[in-house]
Amino acid sequence: MFDFQKFPHRRYNPLIGEWVLVSPHRLERPWQGKVEETPPDSQSEYEPACYLCPGTERAGGMRNPPYADCFVFDNDYSALISELPNGQLDIDNLIIARSERGICRVVCYSPRHNLTMAELDVLDIERVVEVWTEEFIRLGSLDFINYVQIFENKGAIMGCSNPHPHCQIWANQAIPTEPSREHESQSTYYKANAGRCLLCDYLRIESENRERFVFENEHWIALVPFWAKWPFETMLLPRRHAENLSILNKSEKKSLADALKRLTTRYDNLFCAPFPYTMGFHQSPTDGEEHIFWHMHIHFYPPLLRSANVQKFMVGYEMLANTQRDFTPENAAMRLREISENHYRSTGKTEKGSR
Repeated sequence: MFDFQKFPHRRYNPLIGEWVLVSPHRLERPWQGKVEETPPDSQSEYEPACYLCPGTERAGGMRNPPYADCFVFDNDYSALISELPNGQLDIDNLIIARSERGICRVVCYSPRHNLTMAELDVLDIERVVEVWTEEFIRLGSLDFINYVQIFENKGAIMGCSNPHPHCQIWANQAIPTEPSREHESQSTYYKANAGRCLLCDYLRIESENRERFVFENEHWIALVPFWAKWPFETMLLPRRHAENLSILNKSEKKSLADALKRLTTRYDNLFCAPFPYTMGFHQSPTDGEEHIFWHMHIHFYPPLLRSANVQKFMVGYEMLANTQRDFTPENAAMRLREISENHYRSTGKTEKGSR
């Protein structure tokens, strides 16, 4: 009988129509590749040279106010511009370009420089969730904005240029590539299955054996997707069908804050080190159309593989052919389930894990 925990196989991701190669027999492969330096744990609460701390001057010359909780501002070096002329290029449907309007915002989670999501109080994370919701509604209401992307890059290994706890919001004129693929897949599934939701059906299947569950609370489920490509990739999904943040009630937003705290704490505790990741919301477009088939969710893509010092790289076969992973999503979920939700800094544990 074929054993999916031992033998190589492919798994299908119905959200984006992509296959992932899983090779669990490679777990014993020795590692003599690149080893990252473990990021320092200790930083001061306030850094005068940090351009995101209260009262400091930002890189663009503006000075931050003495904020006490969340602070939101337009990115000084925005990737998108709200006002620009229309422009397009099309040569024989091969050389194609179009102008793209948009707005980029930065959300500082806390005035404290040395905290991460995992170390914020749940009440502070609730305030962050409220700010995300407010920004999603405000930016999405603009007539030229059709998609609002909320995301956080944590850690220098993920390209984060400042360790101060913050995220970004990019609001686009066009629906970006990844959400567009999910949009098409969810719409197609809805039409082909008598108005059923792709992720509602997926959650029903996952709930039957809970093998890939990490934890759950009243309104949210954290799991390792069946098709996960990153070693400890997870998704947060609301139990109730909701297209975007504006649909969530107060209790669901409180539960989301709790889930974010619990998941990011487990990540840090996995290797007893600040755990890098890219986190992002996928929600319905803000183009004024009805998108009842959309089920909002949050992706966490962390790069660490064997320890705080070893990173998974998407190179070679994965860049040229197909995404591949060694240990199975079931294995990853089991390891995350076993991790404490008491942050390692508060318990005094300092061992970094082994390669």
